[in-house]
Amino acid sequence: MRKIKISLTHWILISMVVGALFGAFFPEQSQYVKVISNIFLRMIKSIIVPILFSTLVVGIAGHTDDLKSVGRLALKSIIYFEIVTTLALVIGLVAVNITQPGVGVILPKAATNAVQVTKMTAQETIEHVVPKSIFEAAANNDVLQVVFFSIIFAIAITQLKGKHKETMVGFFESASETMFKFTGIVMKFAPLGIGAAIAYTVGHSGLGVLLNLGKLVLTLYGALLVFLLLVLIPVMVIAKIPIKAFFKAVKEPALIAFSTTSSDAALPDALKQMIKFGVPKRIVSFVLPAGYSFNLDGTTLYLAVASIFVAQAAGVHLSWDQQALMMLTLMLTSKGVAAVPRASLVILSGTLASFGLPLEGVAIILGVDELMDMARTTVNLFGNCLASAVMARWEGELGNYEV
Repeated sequence: MRKIKISLTHWILISMVVGALFGAFFPEQSQYVKVISNIFLRMIKSIIVPILFSTLVVGIAGHTDDLKSVGRLALKSIIYFEIVTTLALVIGLVAVNITQPGVGVILPKAATNAVQVTKMTAQETIEHVVPKSIFEAAANNDVLQVVFFSIIFAIAITQLKGKHKETMVGFFESASETMFKFTGIVMKFAPLGIGAAIAYTVGHSGLGVLLNLGKLVLTLYGALLVFLLLVLIPVMVIAKIPIKAFFKAVKEPALIAFSTTSSDAALPDALKQMIKFGVPKRIVSFVLPAGYSFNLDGTTLYLAVASIFVAQAAGVHLSWDQQALMMLTLMLTSKGVAAVPRASLVILSGTLASFGLPLEGVAIILGVDELMDMARTTVNLFGNCLASAVMARWEGELGNYEV
């Protein structure tokens, strides 16, 4: 008799249902399970700095030679990536401010009492980006300061020669791979942590919180659809990419991305289909992998929605300039960590910690994260395939689509 293997995703969904039922029927007892969710959240916090630091260093120092070799293509790609991901953040920000899915969620008092978002002047904001001590920044999970130090540190490594450079890059590649495994171990505790968080929240706030989660999912899907219609399709028109043929080319890898929630799983087929579409191999082999680090359209839009959802749930009003600074933080920290399991969780947690927002909101979001991951991964894949076609057109090398 064949054993039925239950995946981590299924365990998370099961734990969410069990937690919601426990919180609904035993509201008093459910308040005692908060310690389990707190432990899980502390484990997540411990990941943030080492994984961001190592992946950013490798992303910059480890790919410098490639960037030099492709030169003009690299510059064009990065400019395109930054414009498109910025538009994704703006659409996500507007959508979540219109629908306000977090309003009505009541987070635990211990979490909301700890929230302090101080108003800083433009000068103070700029000064705050530069750390006085990387150890202080790491201890406080101040992501912007860690990013600033990581970038300077990586640039310093690029100026090393020979063995010294190889040793440093090799060390941080090993460190990032180790942190990927570390994240995988922490995520094995996710069903317990999420179940406890849902039980505590439902016991504290009632079953109405589940309606807010449904509203959050619909907000994300709606915003991704708007992004597709208002950004990606106009890009196809401007770059003269045949829309029908392109959708046909990316259909199979997009289905793989949607069903597996894995960009890596869809990458081989995406490479093959884009070459068949007419993108030269030298272009697609650079743009697609680079896009997985610098052009995560779906993920960046999701991060905008999720971060403001937590602020709304915590009852914290963020001014537009504070939201803009948060979006800048998300844009910087989302680079280079696509290979991390639940990468968006790490990025979101680090940004929330930087702005003094409670991580309890992350634990609640995780209950429906799989539904949102399917959509954002598909948009990531679609956006990167389109980027390779646009770059080929920009270089004057886009061929004819092979039927």
